[in-house]
Amino acid sequence: MPNRKFNPLFLALVLVLLVSACQQPEKELREKLYVFGTIVEITIRDKDEAAARAALRDVAADFRRMHKDWHAWKPGELSTLNAAIAAGKTAKVSDFLLSLLLQAQRYERTSDGLFNAAIGALVADWGFHNDDLPKGRAPPYAAIRAWVEAKPKVADLVIRDHEVSSSNRGMQLDFGGFAKGEALDRAVLQLKAHGIKNAILNAGGDLNVMGLHSKRPWRAGIRHPKTWGVIATVDLKPGEVLYTSGNYERFLEYEGVRYSHIIDPRTGWPVKHIVSASVIGRNGADADAAATALSVAGPSGWHRIARRMGVKFAMLVDDQGRIYLNPAMKARIQLEDEKAGEVILSPPLF
Repeated sequence: MPNRKFNPLFLALVLVLLVSACQQPEKELREKLYVFGTIVEITIRDKDEAAARAALRDVAADFRRMHKDWHAWKPGELSTLNAAIAAGKTAKVSDFLLSLLLQAQRYERTSDGLFNAAIGALVADWGFHNDDLPKGRAPPYAAIRAWVEAKPKVADLVIRDHEVSSSNRGMQLDFGGFAKGEALDRAVLQLKAHGIKNAILNAGGDLNVMGLHSKRPWRAGIRHPKTWGVIATVDLKPGEVLYTSGNYERFLEYEGVRYSHIIDPRTGWPVKHIVSASVIGRNGADADAAATALSVAGPSGWHRIARRMGVKFAMLVDDQGRIYLNPAMKARIQLEDEKAGEVILSPPLF
């Protein structure tokens, strides 16, 4: 979730629109909505303004339901399930929640457990269950150790039809690692249902694009993780997504040490080595989860996890400014900073 002191639309990605100076601008409708602690800006380029406005009304209604029922700590269906698990009880869930439980299990499996949506209790211990930046000290070592030893994981869920339970009461589900991507994916489906062909959805810098901008690709700039500038730009093809996970967005700072909100479930401690991970794909939820898993995997493990999660385009920046990317990603992006850090090219992912 974004730092409220800054504009969340600029925290991860800067959108650069390609419009020729001699062109007359096409009709454009913009709307800002709020979901999962992030402002989502939707830009629609379509001649039918009535259809666009109707689509935005439906998207807003969907976002309200997602924000309520997928929220990890505010009253809703997910928090009800978490309470049942903590009490050792079984809860009946709707299709709306069940689909995310199954997705979370898949991401955990393909990431070798580096993406763990059962980490909610630990996220709360670190103070990240709030919309504002947390304050205070890090959790006690004993609390972190106890969580790691309990090994909560989404695979512990027992799902029989719509009845869900878990013998591991330490599990508290938190979909923050991919719910934003899922929300944008569903918003795209709503726009398509209303006949919208050209649009871009920007959730705190994570992007889903539809069609084109003025007969040209939508161009995005990947924010430099250590400055307010852009480290690279990329033209996104129709239907593509670009998601970035960065430890500069949300953190706990205590006694001069900055702790990232991205937590390694193997240790219970925030990641240090990777500052940002960016993934291009065709599905927002998948790219969202993959960017988080690659951040946890770090320089030594990201390539293997990217392959397991089906990632075709990935770029990471570590705490020394080194840039890691696969050849396919290198061919897609243009590094904007001539003084960018050392570029480390991996073997092809596929």
